[in-house]
This record gives sequence, structure tokens and C-alpha cells, in this order.
Amino acid sequence: MTATPAHPLLDRAHRLATDLLIPEAERVDLEGVPMSHIEAVKRSGLLGAGAPVAYGGSGAPPNVVRRIAEILSGACCSTWFVQTQHHTPVQTLAQSELPVRERLLGPLARGELLSGVAYAHLRSYPHRVPVRVRREGGGWRFDGTVPWYTGWGLNDVMLLAGATDAGEVLFAFAEAREQPGLRASAPMRLAALTAARTVSLELTGLWLPEEAVALQTPYERWAPGDRARTLNAGPAVFGVAAAALSLLDTETAAPFTARLTDVRRRAYALADHPAPLERVTERLAVRAEAYEVLRTATTAAVVAGGGRSMALTSRAQRLAREALFLLVQGQTAETRAAQLRALGGA
Repeated sequence: MTATPAHPLLDRAHRLATDLLIPEAERVDLEGVPMSHIEAVKRSGLLGAGAPVAYGGSGAPPNVVRRIAEILSGACCSTWFVQTQHHTPVQTLAQSELPVRERLLGPLARGELLSGVAYAHLRSYPHRVPVRVRREGGGWRFDGTVPWYTGWGLNDVMLLAGATDAGEVLFAFAEAREQPGLRASAPMRLAALTAARTVSLELTGLWLPEEAVALQTPYERWAPGDRARTLNAGPAVFGVAAAALSLLDTETAAPFTARLTDVRRRAYALADHPAPLERVTERLAVRAEAYEVLRTATTAAVVAGGGRSMALTSRAQRLAREALFLLVQGQTAETRAAQLRALGGA
């Protein structure tokens, strides 16, 4: 793949991957992401990669942030997926002018706290409203169900979102633990990334104070930015694909590597385009192409491994299951339709 300019955070990411994540990845896949992995990620400084320098972050450019994600996801996708949730709360606070910014942005940017997110359910609005929010006392009451929450038992705080009757979305921080009005399901058993400790959350009158709010805005103002984030292929697609190709000999890997390098270049050029909602058809086509490269790369790794690939301790088999997960991670109705059309040859 094309080179990324040298940066100290990339050295840290490589060391974390080489010294801890890769050697432990198969065990983690079977047993779960341990707290010791989370502590190592916190110490690495990678949680503040894109955070403002004034709050203890590194303010790294997008190409460095993406490369870090590729390194971590290719090393241990479960650990990557837990920590990647953290970056949305950091970005939300960096753009917020509400008091919670001064309370939490520093600890999150410095890696003193790890945050999860509970907001993907907003993508079903207005057809469904899984989490409703209304004013109560000096704060807000949350009721409903969060279908997916990753990192339960590993995160310190969560950024929780819901919709108000006035058509606004409201994001507020809560402690990531059971408390009055908040109950978690048992961890889900999934085909891939069970290790990331994903649960559903039942909200029955969870009350959060006004000073916990990070964002309150009309849905129509928030939705375009969220849509833009889903239109492009994410770095983990390229990280897992590259990890799979590393299991092949050089000659066998060469044509796959060439395809991966090409689609990665085009995907990131679109991601860096100054108008994130332009060239939508092209973005969706490149996204689908990236997933096809991911599928072929991980399938090739399984084939090369032969019968050994069927063992749960096989790296190729783990990467193939992680590729299945990435096919639906962050999926919307729009991206699903485009991907199905591509699979059908349309």
C-alpha cells in the first residue's frame, strides 16, 4: 500500500500491534478483549490521535489517523473496534461549546478515560425512534433500547443519544455502568468480534443532568454529517485485507495487493474531498469495490491455509470472520442497497 509520512504515533501503533495485539489476537478472539489491552491502548497515546493539542491530544492529520486504524484493525480487530468508538466522542466534544467539553475532552484526549458510543439507532429516525429523550427536572430522561453497545465493562463513559419529540437529537455523557434507569443485556455471542463485548441497553428513565449534554441540534442538521461518514470505505477494511494478504507468499499476493493499493488510494482521495456529500455514486461504488477486495483477500488467506484454516485458532479464519463483520459495520439503508447492487453485478 502507499506510504504514509512518518509520525511518532505510527511507531507507537506498530509497537502495540507487534508486541501485544498480534501475538494475542487469536486468544482474544476466543476469550474477549482483556482490560490489560485497554490499559495498553490508553498508555499508547493513540486515543488522542486526532484530538486537539490544547487538550492533550496529538492533532494528527487524517492520513495518520487512518493509518493507525489500519494497523490496529489488522492486528486485532476486536481491540480496534472497542477503541475506535472513543474517537466519535472526542470529535463531538472538540466541536462542542457546551460545559461538558471542559470536563471531559482533556481526560478523553489524554487516554485517561475510554468512551463508548450509543447513537447508531438514530439512523432509523424518523421511521423508528428506539430512544426517546424528554426534559425532566434540571436534565433529561432517556427511555428505550440501544440495540448495540460495544465495550461494555471496558469503557469508562459512554456518549448516549436519543431523539426528542421536537425532532432534535441529543447527545449526553453517562457512566458506562449499570445504574438506575440503565440495564445491560448479557454480552452477545456473534459470528465475529464477540470479544468486543457488545450488549444491548435498556433505558427506563435514565436521568442525565444538563451539564452532561454535548450536542443538541435538529435531526436534519445532524444527519448529513453522519451520512457522510458512512459513504466511504473505512480504514479497517484495508487493515484487515492487508493482514490477510500478509499470510500469502509474495507472488500469490501481488495481484491482490495491487488491487488493494488502487482502491485504497481512490477511497482516501474521496474521503479527503472538501465536499463530503458530492460524488455520492462514486463513493458508494468505491466502497463496494473495497469490500470486494477485502472478501477476496481474506478468502485467499483461507484457501492458502487449507484445512488448518478451519481451526478457531487460525489467523486466516479469524480475519475472514472479521471481514464479514466489516461488511455490515456502520451499514445504512443507502450503503446496503449500493452494496447489494454491486454484488449483483448492477
